[in-house]
Amino acid sequence: MKKIFLIFSAIFFVNFSAQKKGKDYSEILKSKNIYEINAFLRDAHPDDPRRSVLKPRVMEMMKDYIKNAKPGDTKVKKMQDWLAMLKRRPSTKISFEEMNANIRKKQIAKYQKELQVGQAAIVYTPSTPKNVYIAPSAPSEETAAAIPDTEASEFNMLMGENPVEHKNKTVKILNSLFDNDPNAKECIVMIENKSDCNIIVRMEGIGITKYRLPVPAHGDNSIVVQKGDYLFTSIVCGAQYASQKTIQKPLMVALGSSAKK
Repeated sequence: MKKIFLIFSAIFFVNFSAQKKGKDYSEILKSKNIYEINAFLRDAHPDDPRRSVLKPRVMEMMKDYIKNAKPGDTKVKKMQDWLAMLKRRPSTKISFEEMNANIRKKQIAKYQKELQVGQAAIVYTPSTPKNVYIAPSAPSEETAAAIPDTEASEFNMLMGENPVEHKNKTVKILNSLFDNDPNAKECIVMIENKSDCNIIVRMEGIGITKYRLPVPAHGDNSIVVQKGDYLFTSIVCGAQYASQKTIQKPLMVALGSSAKK
């Protein structure tokens, strides 16, 4: 009886990590799907014996995909990235710290380029106030509601920095990105706008501490703020956004989603 219990416990142990997320990997050894196997390697327990079979299999599948891909296939780069990661580690799972480091690295490259070539690197065409159309919320509705884009003029004003202002802001952001001092009084906030609309993110802190950050549609923008507690608000394609955030270290916030498919 004790031996049976130990066998059952072992089986349960190797499957628990993957199944706890609601994914059924009971037939994963039969899979020929790169994405399914890749997901299993990210979810499964480090000691799951199936890893020794599936990791080399999926790496070969990725190599074959890259070899036989047609010119311009956008999936090739992703496969190459995954393959490079699997050569160094058990899976393509990225930790929160690694994700933040990657974002930081991209931001440094972006702002270093802007500093080198000047504001000419920023191509911005002022938008005119327009109506923002909101999709019907219920199947029975036949028409979409339209609300005026009342922030267009303010957005244009915030985006229209003169060269000196832009350079000073860029230097400040770069200094914050390179600064790892936990005792620093300021840190950087990056906002990613995934929506189809230009937005202004407002950050209200204690007293008169307030910031406004314009973020173009499908773009991102950053700002250096005093550490503390803030109320973040914005209008994203007509929808109100509000969230309280405590900023004590660099922060990235993604807002909205594109209606395009």
